[in-house]
Amino acid sequence: MAILLDLQDIGHDAPDRTLVQKFSFTISDGDRVGVVGINGTGKSTLLRIIAGALRPDRGAVRRGKNVSVAYLEQIPVIPEGTVRDALGGGWQTESTLDTLGMLDQLDSPISSLSGGQLKRVALARIFTDPADVLVLDEPTNHLDLHAIEWLEQQIRSFKGAIVLVSHDRFLLDQVTTRMVEIDRGQTFLHAGGYAKLLETQAEREELASRTEATRRNMARRELAWLRRGVKARATKPQARIDAAQRLLATKADGPARAGTLDFVTDTPRLGNTVIKAHNVSFAYGAAAPTIQGVTIEIGPGDRIGVVGPNGAGKSTFVNLLAQQLEPTMGTMKHGPTVVLAYFDQTGALPNENLTVQELVAGPGGVPGSVSDIALMKRFWFTGALCVTPAKELSGGERRRLQLLLALALRPNVMILDEPTNDLDLETIRLIEDFLSEWPGTLIVVSHDRTFLSQTTDRLLEVRPDGSVGDIPGGIDMWIARSLKVSLDDDTRADSDAPAGASNAKLAREAGKDVSRLERQIAKMAEKIAATSDYEEAGRLTKDMDALRQQLTEAEERWLRLSSS
Repeated sequence: MAILLDLQDIGHDAPDRTLVQKFSFTISDGDRVGVVGINGTGKSTLLRIIAGALRPDRGAVRRGKNVSVAYLEQIPVIPEGTVRDALGGGWQTESTLDTLGMLDQLDSPISSLSGGQLKRVALARIFTDPADVLVLDEPTNHLDLHAIEWLEQQIRSFKGAIVLVSHDRFLLDQVTTRMVEIDRGQTFLHAGGYAKLLETQAEREELASRTEATRRNMARRELAWLRRGVKARATKPQARIDAAQRLLATKADGPARAGTLDFVTDTPRLGNTVIKAHNVSFAYGAAAPTIQGVTIEIGPGDRIGVVGPNGAGKSTFVNLLAQQLEPTMGTMKHGPTVVLAYFDQTGALPNENLTVQELVAGPGGVPGSVSDIALMKRFWFTGALCVTPAKELSGGERRRLQLLLALALRPNVMILDEPTNDLDLETIRLIEDFLSEWPGTLIVVSHDRTFLSQTTDRLLEVRPDGSVGDIPGGIDMWIARSLKVSLDDDTRADSDAPAGASNAKLAREAGKDVSRLERQIAKMAEKIAATSDYEEAGRLTKDMDALRQQLTEAEERWLRLSSS
């Protein structure tokens, strides 16, 4: 196995903190290295150092002889010209662009492409003429499932080494052989993929918890001894007194972020009617309809995922649901109790020139009020970030602010369009945890398979012909179809037919029960692990056994209804 890159005691600083400290790492051919950490810890900085785009403040990066490195940035930079100029011609280029949904842009100028289209062209470019080491920063952003599957295959078959930052846990678990975790300037290496990283993180946190408990017990004992009086202390060596004082002064490491992402969960009660669409179609100008003939009813507590190939019209569909667009044909109605928050994929904010605290205060509020400061702190907006103009925020910070502003409305219906873009894994997991308990109606557009499986229990597909329909079997069937296990036309017709509507509805209700019970069991397991009271642990275990029995019954009911 040939060594391609060798990092020796790398260190690099931001103006206010250390990002990377004394990091040594060797990259060999065949390596598939995932890099994770919360936003702002230095993931992209480390990738730029590995790619040679940034010189570290300390240490050295050594390349093997004639080793070439290619770098895909979060916002790619591609020379002026057309897509064909950037990629060259030939059937392979056209096949790759077709897979990525970009074949119709082959002769388009690079300057006319959107950010998502630029990312796909850059991916095609980097794999068309690959280097020895590929450095990829969030390569799955703006890709549909088919393109992500293509990317997984490219990564698996690539002969050199790949280093990537990604929030797509499914991708990380499928392709990585090693993981690098950056946490407050420290760097941890994990052999194995994403699952192994989680195991090692849990072990490290458990060890830290035990160490802190031991320190606290020792401190209490020493404190009690020191308080016995002058006479008692005089019989002890001064060295022990000094050691006790140092022990008492020592503090455990604080969390990487102050507190947790704390959401407001109280929402206005929803009535029986939430969103009703009847024979809805929509076309842009004189073009063919993007959405056509959609009849759907969304009820209180529904948790719906929306998927489909790039360009099929997913964002148009949810814009119609949110009443951001008026149907060309048909009717779209909201229930009288609906309070809707729309989290769009662009990260758009009301006024880019306003500061965070001005946006949070709103038109009639006073920026920097005590209540607003408390709210901003819950979303990790503290210090100078509060007075930073929105246009200067990072991608992850913009998304957090957008979510803050959405939840400040106290909605009972949320539409999230690609919510995981630009967020780190810790934030994504916290959002999933919040959504599992949130009582409102949820509609999510995403290609993040893990996020969809954690937050939704019904899956709608927006098809290239503009129709919208349920995917029988949910996310598992969706993934199976991406692997060429597709539904035939007869099965699809049956799935949309009114005659099967009652069974389909019952199956969706059973699926909701399964998801709810799984979340309750996970919460119960956390409570059992956290308690030191044996009687309470016994009661909780009995409750969890009862939930497991309910889960088994719900799963059997779901399977029976889904197959009928």
